[in-house]
Amino acid sequence: MTVTQQYVDTTDGLRLATYVEGRPDATTVVLVHGYPDNHSVWDRVAAILAKSYRVVRYDVRGTGRSDQPGARSGYAMGQLAEDLRAVIAATSPDAPVHLVAHDWGSIQSWSAVTDPSFRDLLISFTSISGPSLDMAAAWLRRLPEHPAAGLRQLLASYYIFAFQLPLLPELGARSGLLDKLVDHSANIGVPREHQRSGRRPTRDLVNGLELYRANILGRLTRPEPQPTTVPTQVIAPIHDVHVTVPLQTQAPAPYCTDLHWRTVDGNHWVIEEKPDLIAEMITGFLAYAAGGRLPDGLSQGDASTVTE
Repeated sequence: MTVTQQYVDTTDGLRLATYVEGRPDATTVVLVHGYPDNHSVWDRVAAILAKSYRVVRYDVRGTGRSDQPGARSGYAMGQLAEDLRAVIAATSPDAPVHLVAHDWGSIQSWSAVTDPSFRDLLISFTSISGPSLDMAAAWLRRLPEHPAAGLRQLLASYYIFAFQLPLLPELGARSGLLDKLVDHSANIGVPREHQRSGRRPTRDLVNGLELYRANILGRLTRPEPQPTTVPTQVIAPIHDVHVTVPLQTQAPAPYCTDLHWRTVDGNHWVIEEKPDLIAEMITGFLAYAAGGRLPDGLSQGDASTVTE
C-alpha cells in the first residue's frame, strides 16, 4: 500500500515528517510512537488498519526525519500536544480522528486527551504502555492503597530517574547500552528466531532523553491530573517490564468517564510483537467509539483489584 510523506509545520517553527496511507475516504486514525522509536514501529499495525481506515503517523520531534528543537523546553508536554494538534489539522481538517499511542507517544497524548480544546478533534483514544504522568503521580501518592503494586512500579521506573543524570545517559545511547536494554524488553516472550536486535539512530536515542528531562520531575512532584470524556481504551501488556498493569489500568480510572481496559499477553513492544492482535483490539474499540457494540474482553471502569 502506498505511503505518502508530507511535512507539517509546528507552532515553534519545526517540521514534522508525516506519513499517510490507507483509504482516502475513511475515518482517520493517528498513531503516535514512543521512545526510542520513530513512526516505523507502527509499520505492521498500520498496514492492517489501512485496509479499513486512513492511517496517519508522524516522527515525533527530534526523531526520524522530523526537525529537532534547539532547547530542552521544546520537548515540554504542552508543545508535544500542539504538535499533535498541528498534525490533525493538516491531515484531517474537517473531521475528528481516532488516536492510538504507545509508550511516550501515549504519555504525551494524555495531555491532549485531557485538554478540553481537543475534545471535538478526537473520537477515541487507545493507550498502550504509556500512562499520563499526572495520573501516574497521583496514583503513586496513594501508595498505602496499593503498596505492593506501587513499589513494583517504582522499581520498574529506575531508568526514568537515571535519565535525569547529565552525560551518562548520552554515553549509554552512543555506546549501544540503551539499544541492548530496549532489545531485552522487546524480546521478552519472543521466539529466538523472531527477536529484534540492532542499532537505533543515535540522534533518536539522544534527543528522546530530553522528553524525560523536560517533563518527568515537574509532573511527578506537582501532578495536576485532568478529567476527560473521550472514550478511552487501555491495553496493558502483562510482561511489560517498564509499566505495570495496575498503574496502566488503575491510574486513569478516577479521571475518565468512559474508560475501558484489557490486558494482553505481550511485552512492552507488543505493537511489534503481536501486531495482528493489537490491530484487532484497536479496530474493535474504534467501532464501539463510533457507535457500535463494546468488544468482548474489555473491562470497564474500576480496575482496583488488578494485581498483575
